[in-house]
Amino acid sequence: MKSYVVTGNGLPLEEVVCDKPTPRGKEVLIKTIACGVCHSDVHIHDGYFDIGNDKKMTSRLVQPLAMGHEIYGELVETGEDVRGVEVGKKYVVYPWIGCGDCKECKNDMEHYCGPFTAQNLGVSVNGGHAEYVLVKDARYLFDAGDTPEELAGSYACRGLTAYSALKKANLKSGQKNLVIIGAGGLGLLALKIAKAAFNIKPIVVDIDDQKLQAAKKAGAREVINSKNEGASEKIIDLTNGSAGAVIDFVGSESSVNFGYKLFGFSKGGQYILVGLLGGQFNLQLPLHTFTARTISGTYVGSLKEMGELMELVRSGKIDPVQVESRHISQATDTLRDLKNGDIPGMVCLKH
Repeated sequence: MKSYVVTGNGLPLEEVVCDKPTPRGKEVLIKTIACGVCHSDVHIHDGYFDIGNDKKMTSRLVQPLAMGHEIYGELVETGEDVRGVEVGKKYVVYPWIGCGDCKECKNDMEHYCGPFTAQNLGVSVNGGHAEYVLVKDARYLFDAGDTPEELAGSYACRGLTAYSALKKANLKSGQKNLVIIGAGGLGLLALKIAKAAFNIKPIVVDIDDQKLQAAKKAGAREVINSKNEGASEKIIDLTNGSAGAVIDFVGSESSVNFGYKLFGFSKGGQYILVGLLGGQFNLQLPLHTFTARTISGTYVGSLKEMGELMELVRSGKIDPVQVESRHISQATDTLRDLKNGDIPGMVCLKH
């Protein structure tokens, strides 16, 4: 089978030919149809995350590695102990696979499994940049219904991340004071999930008017360019004095410095960090204490949340997001374009 693998940080992916895996026991083999590309792939390929002050947090990437964790494909072979799935059927693969032995895994939070023990597809072990992907258990396969194959795999990362972040915000149906920062592919998907799952039309913030137009078309309550004078004051006015929850899909110094102001002088409020653009944020500790605010990070989502999300997906309630398709041989160029901001929405690689 063909794979496109990372052989060094930031280097062009290398096409290699290797043996197709054979599933044993509870394992299943997926023939990759499409694999989404997200900003996490860029960081994995670069080999580091920016943590501010010219410091980097390096990733522990075992090379060579076929990246790609937003996997949609056909089940072509199973181990002898597999039940409940159909060979020939197409599935989305949940890639956040743990060791199965640690306390996180035993508490159904295997996406929190440690960096030295996790078996995350496309991060720790070979993923969707390979023609075939070996998955250790059929319970990680999800029916995507009539979802377009270009979009389906993105629900395993971007969709799941958005859904889990929205749940962490403890939103009430019809709530009017949710702010989403970032109107790229992930932000737009979060907007559509917020509407479908929580009956909420959020205010969407970005610095790109073209992306904001797309968000408005997708059903945002209001769209605000944060570069415009008085932008934060306008949002505070729209939310009657305070954004109850801010979900930041950018995660940069500038986005957090802007977003944290949106709580105004009111007490309470949740700031949920999703994006990984990087940097540092200086917090005025007494003010944070007196206002009883919460800042939390969120990391993808649990297997249970994946099941909840895919049930919502199959219901057809989430409006589809447009996804650009490219051939897997364009993987290196796609990573570069995504890093440079040349892909306005979502993109996938097809085999």
